[in-house]
Amino acid sequence: MFRKLLGSILLVLTFTGFSGVIKAETTMTVLVTGANRGIGLELVRQLRAQGHQVIGTARNPAEASELKETGAVLVSLDVADSNSVRAMAEELEGQKIDLLINNAGIMGHSAKSFAETDFDQVVTTFDVNSLGPMRVTQALLPNLLAGKGKTVVQISSTMGSITNNGGGYYGYRASKSALNMLNKSLALELADMGITSIVLHPGWVQTRLGGAGAAITTQESVAGMLAVIDELGPEDTGRFLDYQGKELPW
Repeated sequence: MFRKLLGSILLVLTFTGFSGVIKAETTMTVLVTGANRGIGLELVRQLRAQGHQVIGTARNPAEASELKETGAVLVSLDVADSNSVRAMAEELEGQKIDLLINNAGIMGHSAKSFAETDFDQVVTTFDVNSLGPMRVTQALLPNLLAGKGKTVVQISSTMGSITNNGGGYYGYRASKSALNMLNKSLALELADMGITSIVLHPGWVQTRLGGAGAAITTQESVAGMLAVIDELGPEDTGRFLDYQGKELPW
């Protein structure tokens, strides 16, 4: 997305009398939820390093010391709390947002067997992982429509793929499958508004959720995801991709 926008600017400059090597910079405004640690924090760091304006959310901004160090704007947000989402939207009223990355999520109930499944915990997992991104996207729709990028990225998981289901983890798998379905419907509706909305699998990442034995670092995951986001266009809306740009089965 960012590269395409930059290319468009260069093309305009070329045909309006400018010549030679032109260095044009485009600063985008990006909001990242769950930005106080792990993938969210690394997203903020890399986006800031690229020169973008970033709004990072956390449930307890006062305790998000590493997020503060990035220079991002901190906003309080609990994606499972409608009042918190509403307050966040009121605080950001009038703020243009080019890219929304719904990263906040939990493993929640990860029982491997059906007999061990606690459905109260499953409900909480759905509330955060499935409904949380929808609450945030709905609340920030005016901000996205006012922005240039008009892109929404839902951080999902290959564990949400029905085709690739290896069993167990009922709550987490189902919450990500639900997110994928919700986003597909959202993408169809928002396409007429010019908004591109995808679900993106970050890989098996070395975070508190993924564990120390995971396959890739947060730096590798985020660099890959940002490269994928950079190439997105309206024709990609509704897709399920991984951090290397590979199409994943539903």
